[in-house]
Amino acid sequence: MYQPVPVRFGTTVAITGGTVLPIASGARRAEPILDGTVLVEDGRITAVGPAAEVPLPDDIRIVDAAGSFVSPGLVESHAHLGIHEDGEAQIANDTNEATDPNGAALRAIDGINPADIGFRDALRGGVTSAVVKPGSANPIGGRSAAVKTWGRVVDEMLISENVSVKAALGENPKEAHGRLNRLPSVRTGVAKVIRDAFVAARNYAAHKADARELGVLHDEDLTMETLSQVLQGGLLFDQHCHRADDIATAIRLSEEFGYRLVINHGTEAHLIADYIADKRVDVIVGPILTSRSKVELRHRTVSTPAVLVAAGVRIALTTDHPVVPIELLRDEAALSIRAGLDPAVALDAITINPARIMGLDDRLGSLEPGKDGDVVIWSAHPLDVEARAVQVFVDGREVYTHDWDAGEGRVADPFGTTFVHLP
Repeated sequence: MYQPVPVRFGTTVAITGGTVLPIASGARRAEPILDGTVLVEDGRITAVGPAAEVPLPDDIRIVDAAGSFVSPGLVESHAHLGIHEDGEAQIANDTNEATDPNGAALRAIDGINPADIGFRDALRGGVTSAVVKPGSANPIGGRSAAVKTWGRVVDEMLISENVSVKAALGENPKEAHGRLNRLPSVRTGVAKVIRDAFVAARNYAAHKADARELGVLHDEDLTMETLSQVLQGGLLFDQHCHRADDIATAIRLSEEFGYRLVINHGTEAHLIADYIADKRVDVIVGPILTSRSKVELRHRTVSTPAVLVAAGVRIALTTDHPVVPIELLRDEAALSIRAGLDPAVALDAITINPARIMGLDDRLGSLEPGKDGDVVIWSAHPLDVEARAVQVFVDGREVYTHDWDAGEGRVADPFGTTFVHLP
């Protein structure tokens, strides 16, 4: 029987001797560093470079990564971790409040359960952060939250709640509300709900400004406050859409109201890649490992990421966990390479690109001084199908270790002082 071992929690650690993949240096991609060192102090990266050039403090924990690859923790840009618990009954699915087509006042953070086994799977796959989003049953679904994939209380795991508002076009909101014989039941109705909401938010913001000038109290409306932040640029608008015509509608709506749009899924985005590039819209592509399980996926192809990048579109990749298990995020990147995506861009698409798209690149996505100490040691290059995460650090804490003798992984139990065995 597996015997728990003490968690090794120092937040100050030097990972040295491996091939370091910094991923980014400002706007440029950084070259790999042979025999490199990543120094993490008090949970933040303080130095990255050749081992001979990085002085180490006294009494620091040194992790020998010789023969391994070292990368930043992977970033999942569209997941339902903790809010749609994996392996549980429908009762554990809190992604959709489908009683109201406008759920802008809803917050994913209020439904995330850190005990969801999906968080352990994320660490097994080297994923150290994820943007958790509401579902796609509503034209406007609610506010997303960026979280670390290890922790006991979501407030302690939170990176930012000021990331995006999830929205949806297409069959999902049509089906969720149309079957109840209420608006929206067709695509034009879905677009109307979104238009009405932003017109109301624009009017709300104007009335609030007038009241402020007059020194009059203005009642606060949580739905309008959230949508006003989208209009002001404080929150992205994450638009679920698969078909090319829905993508065009999403762009049309964003231009009408002036908010920053991010396309999520983009199954047919390759059909209008040049149009998306001209509009300078980012696309979170995927999951590409899924089947053609509904009519909107009939043109699904693994080559979509490569086609978009060739047209000049910035992309990230997603598993849409639990649609595809989150530990397969890097496998989606590897499959995209086989379909023509440049390997360096594929790695960007699961590290720095999602961080930049979601406005989190000041903390995530690359190994650079000042960023969070989220680091993964791999047995081979992370996009090698035989590679596995050997050790995973979140904010400098070692939270996952692969036990080579047992052939299994161990995740640090955030609720105690032991590792939890992963069967």
